[in-house]
Amino acid sequence: MRVGDVMSRRVITIGESDSCQEAVARMHRARARHLPVLGPAGRLVGIVTDRDVRHHLLKPRIYRELGTLPVDALLKAVSVSEIMSAPVMTVTPDEDLSAAAGMMLKEKLGSLPVVEDERVIGIVTETDLLRQICRAAACSPEVADIVVSYP
Repeated sequence: MRVGDVMSRRVITIGESDSCQEAVARMHRARARHLPVLGPAGRLVGIVTDRDVRHHLLKPRIYRELGTLPVDALLKAVSVSEIMSAPVMTVTPDEDLSAAAGMMLKEKLGSLPVVEDERVIGIVTETDLLRQICRAAACSPEVADIVVSYP
């Protein structure tokens, strides 16, 4: 099976100069945890995740401000480029799905942007892989609900 067979084609992206508050808003609206970050030319320059946002808020200098400033203000003051992971590992839609899953496991990645001709065309996430496992293994609905707990 190929990455293109299970990837999400509806990819929510964000610009590197956008605020972390905007990243959180997009994640929330899309019920996503990973946003590929695009530079001015529309090329992939990084990825920002819910974990990146949490780690930012727990930095000592930011954590000290919690309670004295609204979290929204703290997030609005920081650009995505300041907390994103870069460079970002990617796959192509023709890549073998098990190879992509192995890369995610080895590198401890929750997602891989899917690129073609230097453009983001999809994303494959842990959830996509878990859904595929549940389909292939004919999991009961109860097991599938627990294993794939985030849409």
